[in-house]
Amino acid sequence: MKTSTPARASGAITVGLCLVVALLEGLDLQSTGVAAPRMAREFHLAVAQMGWAFSVGALGLLPGAAIGGRLADRLGRKRVLMLAVALFGLFSLATTQVWNFESLLAMRFLTGLGLGAAMPNLIALCSEAASPHQRNTAVGAMYCGMPFGAAIAAVIGIVSPGDEGWRHIFYVGGVGPLLILPLLALFLKESAHFIAARSNESAHHEPAPGIAQALWQEGRAGTTLALWISFLGTLIVLYFLINWLPSMVLSRGLTRVQSSVVQMMFNIGGGIGAIVIAGLMDRIGRRPTVAGMYVGIAVALAVLASAGSSVGMALGGLLAGLFLVGGQSVLYALASNIYPTQVRGTGVGAAVAVGRMGSILGPLIAGQLLAIGQSASVLVAASIPLIAVAAIAALVVVARFPRGSTMAVAH
Repeated sequence: MKTSTPARASGAITVGLCLVVALLEGLDLQSTGVAAPRMAREFHLAVAQMGWAFSVGALGLLPGAAIGGRLADRLGRKRVLMLAVALFGLFSLATTQVWNFESLLAMRFLTGLGLGAAMPNLIALCSEAASPHQRNTAVGAMYCGMPFGAAIAAVIGIVSPGDEGWRHIFYVGGVGPLLILPLLALFLKESAHFIAARSNESAHHEPAPGIAQALWQEGRAGTTLALWISFLGTLIVLYFLINWLPSMVLSRGLTRVQSSVVQMMFNIGGGIGAIVIAGLMDRIGRRPTVAGMYVGIAVALAVLASAGSSVGMALGGLLAGLFLVGGQSVLYALASNIYPTQVRGTGVGAAVAVGRMGSILGPLIAGQLLAIGQSASVLVAASIPLIAVAAIAALVVVARFPRGSTMAVAH
């Protein structure tokens, strides 16, 4: 069945607006890592305290994703997304006014709530706006905004000299979301799949599915568990690199500008990987895409662990972004496919929330280990076995949900 031209145009607008929101989210998620060295000097923060500054924002992502995903199935994707965007915009602006370590933690946690709530709604909107054979590509196209937004944060860090310049990143991260809100209100269409599902429930007087039914019944228990493991393992490594890569480059004797270049390569690679690797799933299938993606992650980590020059670090950053950030879009696409419309927000939100535990643990554990003298190279190399576990779990999901099959009615 061919998709009508108005439907295709509406779907393109949805993906485009979600891409802009994802770009702003990526900018904000990267902002603490870029600003960290100058924030540490201004507030006299130790390495372990910076680990907490990184992790508390991620701590807000966890309940934000779970609640935002659940509300998406109850109130609608558009409404919850707009609330989430307003939340992370306001508290990103508030971050510019922090006066000590404790106020910094509070603002980053509240910002994280909004950031966490946005992602399940972005995934659901893009997945449901695209035709079935283009869903992975649509999710990947949206998610590529995350690393490109992070690259913009790195650029702002470069062009904002002086210790006070770190606030510029949070000004942009706060004003941008507030400016996009009117566009979302005017041009973003609520998911037609969501509207149809709610109408069907009302017509048949069916109660909304509960959380347990969404995640563990109708044959989804094993797949949900495997998906959670793959999210957790991958995000531990991803957020370790997102937050500590700039400091790791500086510890090897490179300059702040070289550190920013490595970070930009990481994010540019991620933007390319997000759309290319997710798009491959629609063309060559899930199994070869997922297997190749995790092999690429292992190779990238090995390059980063052994690199000593700026060129080697830049190459490692590019490969890590290409496969690790790009691979995250694959997991999001998988999650959006294995849950039906009625519970898609709940299922995706729960998977993202579990993965966010990795975004908390990665920077926090790394910060503590670096504080007691472990080298960054050792930590990067030690991440490879964890990636192997995540790969096995992701392949289990693929095996239970091969190309072209559905676990439940998707519309």
